[in-house]
Parts: sequence; structure tokens; C-alpha cells
Amino acid sequence: MSRHRYGCLLIENNKNIFLNSIYNDDFNNMSQTLFFWIFSLLGWIAGLLFLFFGYLFIQDLRQTKSAIRRNFPLIGRLRYFLESQGDYFRQYFLSNEREEMPFNRATRSWVYRKSKGLKGMVGFGSTYNLNEAGAIIFVNSPYPTLEEQRKPAAALVIGKDCKKPFYAKQIVNISGMSYGALSKKAVQALSIGAEKSGVWLNTGEGGLTDYHQAGKADLIFQIGTAKFGVRDENGDLCPKKLKELADMEQVKAFEIKLSQGAKPGKGGMLPAIKVNAEIAKIRGIPMGQDVMSPNRHKEISNPDELLDMINQIRDITGKPVGFKTVIGTDSYPKAFAQAILKRGIESAPDFITIDGGDGGSGAAPQILADHVGLPLSEALPMIVDIFHQAGLQDRIRIIASGKLVTSDQVVWALCAGADFIVTGRGFLFSLGCIQSMQCHKDTCPTGITTQNKRLQKGLNVADKSQRVANYARQINQDLDMIAHSCGLSCAHDFDRSHVRIVQSPGKSILMSELYPLPMSNNEN
Repeated sequence: MSRHRYGCLLIENNKNIFLNSIYNDDFNNMSQTLFFWIFSLLGWIAGLLFLFFGYLFIQDLRQTKSAIRRNFPLIGRLRYFLESQGDYFRQYFLSNEREEMPFNRATRSWVYRKSKGLKGMVGFGSTYNLNEAGAIIFVNSPYPTLEEQRKPAAALVIGKDCKKPFYAKQIVNISGMSYGALSKKAVQALSIGAEKSGVWLNTGEGGLTDYHQAGKADLIFQIGTAKFGVRDENGDLCPKKLKELADMEQVKAFEIKLSQGAKPGKGGMLPAIKVNAEIAKIRGIPMGQDVMSPNRHKEISNPDELLDMINQIRDITGKPVGFKTVIGTDSYPKAFAQAILKRGIESAPDFITIDGGDGGSGAAPQILADHVGLPLSEALPMIVDIFHQAGLQDRIRIIASGKLVTSDQVVWALCAGADFIVTGRGFLFSLGCIQSMQCHKDTCPTGITTQNKRLQKGLNVADKSQRVANYARQINQDLDMIAHSCGLSCAHDFDRSHVRIVQSPGKSILMSELYPLPMSNNEN
């Protein structure tokens, strides 16, 4: 190698060494700068956290409302935080499939699958305890109904003697839940899903809105104690507004709400945080204030006055009229039946919705939700017996309401004597409800029971309306499937001889023996 070439290589190597040293120095400087800023940021964060927790520590020491926080600053706060999260941890990690209340995970999962269009199939056996008191066992036939002998459950007429009777196409329908208690997107999805599946939608007591009409579904307009949507300037029933509603093709019937399962004896409650400008305008109330409806209709204090209002509304509208109530004893239903017979059978309501004390989609005082009103398991057979004995069973349609979210519970109600079933929470699950128990706080994480627009963004109307339709279709189809296994042609044929109720482990009894149907006055 020539001396000249060697010298060039040496210069080139020295140049590379020099450049690499510069690059390495720059990299080291950048790394040091980056680490400096990271540690500085962490130091600031640690300092702020120290100040924040120090403030909380002093606050806990000085406050006098909580002994735990005063005696154990900061740690006491952790105790209350963990307690508040207990429901969520138990829901997903600690409770068994059938342990939770008000609805266990097995029930919610069943509705979720149905709403997604999936079949309710299980493998390796059921987790349903057939030995538990109250368990339902349907009486299967040794000769199930053949395919060619089956027929779909036909539409039933409500208010056959009205000028405009209502032909209800499906057995399971959507219970009353108002706009305000629900978000506008939730109401829209329910309306569109109801129209797709042929079920009716009850408006709830908050009045009729554009959201209820989004899907052109059949509507039952509910008249609550505050008469939102049909009230005059004095808060009284307005005949003109009733007539305007009756002229709408979508509105098929009217329901007078006397009470509901969540809070018998107390009117509807809408927390101030949910009362935005639109809801205030629809209801005719001040914005941002708690809405407390009267605990009863001031015009109704006895059976005759109830019949007066029923017939007044029916005369104005020409459409079927009924009422919704919770019962605590058989004395009032008996008095009401006698009042009908005294006036004449034409004065009877076209339907009665019996809500069990175990209902509860609305916000309610816990003491009322827990302890007031008979559960549907006792109330429904009682009502059916009373009206059957009075000979009114062909005049009045009975609608059952209260925790009937699965097809087995619905068929139990049909066996007891109900003509239709309505559910609120079943359809809330179909919308994606996760039972977070925050309906009254305006913080519903799924956007269903909140007026918070940010939370509502998660609710896609097109997707959820299809899930509503899927759930409605599948639960109604399941009724006929159970009927066929019992040897019946359709779900309308169920009676009390088709179901057994477990009384104690290893011992069940036919409902027809537990609640024998009394002889009708028409049969005497």
C-alpha cells in the first residue's frame, strides 16, 4: 500500500472517530436532558400528590361528620371507596351465576344473547336449581305438538267494544318508561325496535315525544298522576289534548297509572339533574328542579271515581282505556269488581296492568321498593281469580308486569291467567344495561338512563334498536316453543295445569292445585 493511500485512510478514520464522538456526545446530552425532564416531572407530580394527600389528611382530622375518617385519616377514605366499589367487584368476581339481585348474571346473560340474535343454548346441563322453593317446572307432554299442528299465537283484541279497538300482535311488550327517566337515544331505540318486532311501547308518564314516534310503533299513552302531556294550565285532565292524542294513528290505547311496583303510594320521581330544557318544556315544569308527581290522581279516591275517569277518557278518545296498579290485598279488587257489576259490564276497563311489588325500573325510596306491595307471584293469581269469579274474564284483559324478563317467567304468568306481559328492565338489558344501579344519578355508563350527552354517545340507536327487536322476537317465539313441548298449539293455550311450582326440595305442586280457579258467576 502506498504511503499516500495509507495517509488518506488514516485521515478518514480519524474523521470518523471525531464525528462519532460528536454524535455520542449529542446523544448523551439529549439522554441526560430527557432524564432530567422526566425526573423533574415525576418530582412535581410527587410534590402535588403530597400536597393533595396532605390537604385530605388535614381535612379528615378537622371534620366531625365521620368518626372513621377523623380517627384514621386517608385510610378511612380508602375504606369508604372500597365499600362503594363492592357492588361491582361482587358482580363480576365474587357472586355465582344465580346469586345477584335484582337480576342475576345468568338472567342478564340470557337476555344479552337473545338481543344479539344468538340462540339460548347451554351445554353440560342447567345451573337452574329445580329444588329451590318457587322454582318453575312446566308439564311436558309425552306427545309434543307436531310441526304441522302448530299455529302462531294470534293477535288479541283489547277493547273489543270500543270505536277503535286495539289488536295487539305480540304477547310480550315494552313497559312504561318515560323520556326523562330514559335518554332520548334509548327511547328512539325502543321505538324503532318495537316497530321492527311488532310489539307495543308504553310511553311512561312523561308525555308523548318525537322519540316515542321514531319507529312508528304501536303506542299506549300512560296518564300519570301529574297528567304530563294531557294537562291544562291548572294541572287537570284536558279533553282537547286527549282528543288530539287519540287522533294519532300510533296511539292505540290509554293507561291510567295509579301506582307502580317500584314505589306504591308515591308518584313518579325525576331528579333535578335529569330535568333539562327539553324535558321541562315537554312536561311543562321548571328546569333543573326535582319533579315529584302527586302520589295519586286527585279525582280518584274510590272504585266509582276510577270508573268515572275510565269512561270519561274512553268517551273522548274512542280507544281502549285501562289502568296500572299494585295491590296489597284482595279487598280493593273485589270492591272494584262489584262496582263494575253494579254499573254494568260495559263500564269496565278494557285492561288492567298488574305490577308486582318486585317491579322497579324507576327511582324509588328503598323502604317502598323493599316492603310495599305484593309480589307478582301472589298478586297475579289473586286478580285473575277475582275477575274470573265476577264473570269479567272475557271483558278485561290482564297485563302482568314485574321482573318478567325471561320466557319461563312469562309462561308462568300466562299459566296464571295473564293475557299479555310487559317488561321494562328486560328491554333495558337488550339496550345494553349492565345493572350498575345508577339510574337515579344521571351517571348511567351505558347512556340509557342519563341526560348526559357524553354518556349517550356510547348508545348507537341503529345497533341497539336491532337488539331490542331481536329480544322481542326471540322471547315471543320461545313462548310457543314451550307450548309445543307441553302439547299445545300456541302460547295462548296455557293454563294452570301446565306448570308446577316447587314448594320444598323434591316436592312440587300444580299451579291449578295451589291456586284453583274459582267458578265464574256466569257458570252458576
